[in-house]
Amino acid sequence: MENTNKFLLSIAVGFIIIFIAIALMLPKPIVPSENTDLKTFNSTQDIVDYIKTHQSSSNYGFFGGMLKDALAPVTMTTGSSAEQASEFSTTNIQVSGVDEPDMVKNDGKYIYTVTGNKIIILNAYPASNLEILSELNFSQDVKNIFINKDKLIIFSQSSGSIPVPMADVACADTKTDCLIPPYYQESRSNIYVYDVEDRKTPKLEQNISIDGQYFDARMIGEYVYVISNKYLYPDFFIMPALMKNGQVEKISPTSIYYPELNESNYQFTIILSLNINNGQTSEKVLLSGVTQNIFVSEDNIYTTYTKYDYPSRVCFRAPCSDSEEQKTMINKISIDNGNIIFGASGQIPGHILNQFSMDEYNGNFRIATTISGYSNNKDTSTSNIYILNKDLNITGSVEGIAPGESIYSVRFLGNRAYLVTFRHVDPLFVIDLTDEQNPKILGQLKIPGYSDYLHPYDENHIIGIGKDVDASIDADKVHTEGAVYYTAIQGVKISLFDVSDVENPIEMSKVIIGDRGTESLATSDHKAFLFDKEKNLLVIPMVVAELQTGQTKSDQGQFTFSGAYVYKLTLENGSELKGKITHNEDNESFKKSGYYYSGGSSDIRRSLYLDDVLYTISNKMIKANDLNTIDEINKIKLPYEEQSYGYYPRPMMLA
Repeated sequence: MENTNKFLLSIAVGFIIIFIAIALMLPKPIVPSENTDLKTFNSTQDIVDYIKTHQSSSNYGFFGGMLKDALAPVTMTTGSSAEQASEFSTTNIQVSGVDEPDMVKNDGKYIYTVTGNKIIILNAYPASNLEILSELNFSQDVKNIFINKDKLIIFSQSSGSIPVPMADVACADTKTDCLIPPYYQESRSNIYVYDVEDRKTPKLEQNISIDGQYFDARMIGEYVYVISNKYLYPDFFIMPALMKNGQVEKISPTSIYYPELNESNYQFTIILSLNINNGQTSEKVLLSGVTQNIFVSEDNIYTTYTKYDYPSRVCFRAPCSDSEEQKTMINKISIDNGNIIFGASGQIPGHILNQFSMDEYNGNFRIATTISGYSNNKDTSTSNIYILNKDLNITGSVEGIAPGESIYSVRFLGNRAYLVTFRHVDPLFVIDLTDEQNPKILGQLKIPGYSDYLHPYDENHIIGIGKDVDASIDADKVHTEGAVYYTAIQGVKISLFDVSDVENPIEMSKVIIGDRGTESLATSDHKAFLFDKEKNLLVIPMVVAELQTGQTKSDQGQFTFSGAYVYKLTLENGSELKGKITHNEDNESFKKSGYYYSGGSSDIRRSLYLDDVLYTISNKMIKANDLNTIDEINKIKLPYEEQSYGYYPRPMMLA
């Protein structure tokens, strides 16, 4: 009996040893991060296995392969306490204290401008001394810049070829021989920090490159936060990495976070923080859908993208029908003095328009969406506003706003939201967000046209810039009930709204510029919009088209002006045109372009002021004009050359 017990005990111990051995051989489980919504990976194989399991088969899909770390080299070529304005304008940003990069910056003394693949530094104050001090030349696509005291931060995009040996890649079908191309193109987001204490001789201090397409950046104090999207190839998989001053730094799988969701196309969103003074960096990566929009407060970054779940039937017109499911996926990332901490993830119905569709206030996240729909010859779209708490759970909402219309502009200001939708007329909705559990529409105004961008004049007045619409034009050609024909969209409209009586907002004044074909960059790019209430100043870039003899309102006007319109804007008199500024040296040749003008290097992109001088900037010129009389004071030509960046085809798996 004793021998039998010893035998059974030895068998049990043997089984235990076997189980332990098997357990040690199994992949380690994926561990949770600081937050229950987002998790991290333990190994690169965890990432491969996760994507294989969760990626939808409706798209190319991830076929698997050996995971490698790689980074292509980055190349750069460079060329070669003062009096300051007492007041000067800065970039038009969404959130106070959170600077946004732009193609033009100034510090009250100098202007820094992106011109093609160059950065030009100019002495701009006083205007009589306007001159180029230095140029930085790049062989890459320069995107935008920051200036912070004596630090110039430059963002660019480049591509590099990375060799992929046959042994490093597994084929989608292991039973079939395949030929792997020897190289593939990897996009790089590049960050350069220059010391510009001596503006004539900038000195490179930091050179950082991260994987992926440069998306956007923000600057808070001495910290810059950069967002990049890295594509995941279906044939092979390469871990994201960064290069800092020539040294490659691999990103650990434990720094890659993910929400537990199925996606048709996975991307890496890389978030990098950089202290511009000491060069310290920190980075985290999100494995999710591609980041399409961001909102950044002083405490958090919110990344969003739209996820569509279409019905299985074939759709011949988009949007398909009300039965499709549209969701905005949200990820919240906390930031604090360069530290990056992934927080909550959430989702809401519908899709957003742009960064102004989002806002953070008193710890809550507010967001406006449209659910697009088309059924039985009707536009069934509706719009919504949601309030989410710190964990991105919905606490309150207003849904079903403006049936048959879509959001064209949004502005959150304190406890209110202003929402413009459009189909036939332009409803301006005033929405009270004081009660986070019960937001409500206070009032609305319906007028012809729409606003693409809303800007606060003061707490009771809003500026809107968009398009005038005459619904009677070609009304017989409309096929969708309640819509307008495209020829009904006319010139650019600037409106001033009085919202002091929230239940009855009114359009106090409006001006309409040009005819059909007239455009302003300010309708799509808020950084092109210059407004100063104290100076009663409004400046917008314009390309004006006007009808010629014999044309009707349904016709495209012929282009007659490219430049900037300068307005005196007051509550008493609305928008009064003070003057126009153009950078076209031969305006008659410009007029002869007729219908076919599509933008040029003399188009004004930005405007700013230093004291009482207005500066307008195009790719080819900077011009200084008296802010009161609009008389020209000085101008300088910029060394602009048209740039062409090569097309790099996506690598293919050849059977």
